[in-house]
Amino acid sequence: MKNVLCTLMTFLLYAILIFMVVIVAVSKISGGESTFMGYQLKTVLSGSMEPTFQTGSIVAIEPTEEGTHYEEGDVITFMREEGVLVTHRIIEVKGAGENISYITKGDNNDGADLEPVLAANVVGEYVDFTIPYIGYVMDFANSKLGSLLLLVVPGVGLFGYGCLSIWREISKLEDTKEKESAKA
Repeated sequence: MKNVLCTLMTFLLYAILIFMVVIVAVSKISGGESTFMGYQLKTVLSGSMEPTFQTGSIVAIEPTEEGTHYEEGDVITFMREEGVLVTHRIIEVKGAGENISYITKGDNNDGADLEPVLAANVVGEYVDFTIPYIGYVMDFANSKLGSLLLLVVPGVGLFGYGCLSIWREISKLEDTKEKESAKA
């Protein structure tokens, strides 16, 4: 039973370390823009789309170059102002061709957004993939403190556990030698 527990602990520490290295590395390589299989992962920062997705969740969006093909009911991510992304549902499509704009609304909001969304400001479309609450971890992993803690803490834990395992084995060898010396 003790060996199974030790093996499980080792596996768990390695899994956590590898998972955190991947999260931090992907975030840093993509400049904070996490991607998975061609989809961008975005963190939900407000409750405007609840219950569709919860605050702190990550959502997958399919990036787009041309934002003119969306329809009423689609959930899109768009640039509201410099550096501020919003994910809301289209409630009305206005215009045609190159002059399309969208009236959007958060599912949990009482009214439509004040400004229509120009097709050029659409970043992508939500693809019905959400993982609740992991966005908090990803945002933390993108910070300097998060990168440090999420890599160093599991690494130190694994190193400490390795040292403990080596110490136990050395103690076992010393006990075995003492028993052999006592028999002789």
